[in-house]
Amino acid sequence: MSVSKVFAISGSLRAGSHNTHLLRAAQKFTPGDMEIEIFDGLREIPPYDRDLDTPEARPAVVNELRRRVHEADGLLIATPEYNYSVPGVLKNAIDWLSTDWSGTEGRPLSRKPAAIVGAAPANFGSVRAQLALRQVLAGTDTDVVVKPEVLVFRSHERFDEEGNLTDELSVSLLQDVLTALQGKIDADRARRLAV
Repeated sequence: MSVSKVFAISGSLRAGSHNTHLLRAAQKFTPGDMEIEIFDGLREIPPYDRDLDTPEARPAVVNELRRRVHEADGLLIATPEYNYSVPGVLKNAIDWLSTDWSGTEGRPLSRKPAAIVGAAPANFGSVRAQLALRQVLAGTDTDVVVKPEVLVFRSHERFDEEGNLTDELSVSLLQDVLTALQGKIDADRARRLAV
């Protein structure tokens, strides 16, 4: 069995983001033959512009993001909750990843196995942001893990000062969602081999 390459995006730009820490925890608690690479260029992605959305006109950072998502076996997104929804920078990146106006590139998110996790200091964690993100990813035809849900609520109590995830239930749920993502990756590989 080959190693599964998972591309991870944190929807927060904050240096001490609990969502970025959650992705680092995913790297630490990864099941089996899975490697997780965390994207660090979200800040550089410009606002979506349909006039620039061609392979030749797109900013280099956008073409690089699209390439990396295309090449990944799966996607892991950690979203904070801003005003009951996903951060604009995350939605903007998804907009750049959702298109193929030329009909020649393929849409990077189409049928891509993906999992959503999230952390927030509120009592409900990022539940509303994750719901909003699921709706967006339904529109991009992304194959999202349904359960388990990883809603790290009161996140400031679940990470230590170095950013390590210390809550055992959150670690267990994170491992379970990664296992479910691996299952979707395996099914996607089998589907492509059968074509």
